Amino acid sequence: MQAARDILNRLVAFPTVSHDSNLDLVDWVEAYLAGHGVASQRVWNDDRTKASLFANVGPLVPGGVILSGHSDVVPVEGQVWATDPWTVTEQGGRLYGRGTSDMKGFVALALAAVPLALARGVRRPIQIALSHDEELGLLGAPAMIRAMVETLPRASAVVVGEPSMMRVITGQKGGAGYRITLRGHPVHSSRLPYGVSAVMEAARLIDWINDENARVQAMVPSALAEPFDPPFTTLHVGRFHGGTANNITAEHAEFVMEFRIVPGEDMADWYRRWEAKIAAVDAGMRRVHPEAGITVDRFFDAPPLDPSGTGAAEELCRRLTGDNGVQVVSYGTEAGQFQAEGYAAVICGPGDIAQAHQANEFLELSQFEAGWAFMERLVADLSA
Repeated sequence: MQAARDILNRLVAFPTVSHDSNLDLVDWVEAYLAGHGVASQRVWNDDRTKASLFANVGPLVPGGVILSGHSDVVPVEGQVWATDPWTVTEQGGRLYGRGTSDMKGFVALALAAVPLALARGVRRPIQIALSHDEELGLLGAPAMIRAMVETLPRASAVVVGEPSMMRVITGQKGGAGYRITLRGHPVHSSRLPYGVSAVMEAARLIDWINDENARVQAMVPSALAEPFDPPFTTLHVGRFHGGTANNITAEHAEFVMEFRIVPGEDMADWYRRWEAKIAAVDAGMRRVHPEAGITVDRFFDAPPLDPSGTGAAEELCRRLTGDNGVQVVSYGTEAGQFQAEGYAAVICGPGDIAQAHQANEFLELSQFEAGWAFMERLVADLSA
């Protein structure tokens, strides 16, 4: 347990905010694993400023368990912290620091389990999976997962250690993020028909989003959707910028829209209908002025975690935790990406998701201890 705490101190001290490199942390983890005789492999991003890392701990045989976490954290700028966010501070039974809950606490526990697994002589391996750029839209995991499929014996279960209070989460919504940029044609507002207002054309797209939200909320939830809160797909615009002056048709507008799609619905169909609406608005803009139009950037795309496909991972984690409740979440994790590659996956980790991204983020010490008890039981299971 003390080893896990020492590792957590080291991990939090690396300010791996997503807009910066994570390589100092990856270097440290790589050296830590090598110190225990465990080889690891990196999967680089395009400009080699960041890397994911994975490793096999124990025999190279199928049937092991992947412990999956991400290395990046969200920024602290603009937040008021009572302690140094890059130093783990214990106060009142809580471990304060950026990433303690989301999700360096789990990563520390997984790394602390490495020497325990080696000492016990596990018969099936633990496989460590540490991704980058999860906070930017689950960007780093897919290439890492593909490399693991190609390189390592296939594990029977994946535990994605996002904070769940050590409850077993068997479902999550899928998601996608769209950055929509509109180019208008500016004229004086008194000559409105001869210009193209990027702001007003963007409003046509946002009207479609509002209509779709109203439509799905009026439907009877499916059996797969019913456990979610809310029990339907949601479409949301979180940021909007546009316009130059009150009396000029807007030359520019930009907004970001996200989908949160319940399992069982066709994500591709959602994207087709949304992109068809964009194409129709784009065509109307170009009819007024040929240089007007819309640029679309789908900057993340994450599959759901389907509760019907959790299999061996659900059985394992329910047995190790004793949790038999039905829990699903509306936020996205890398569990759906593992499932999309044919793995049985669940979400189960220490801490409360309510602490994620917050000022004065903390992990309850009791949750850290529960996470370590899980690792001990996991190693015993893999050694049997």
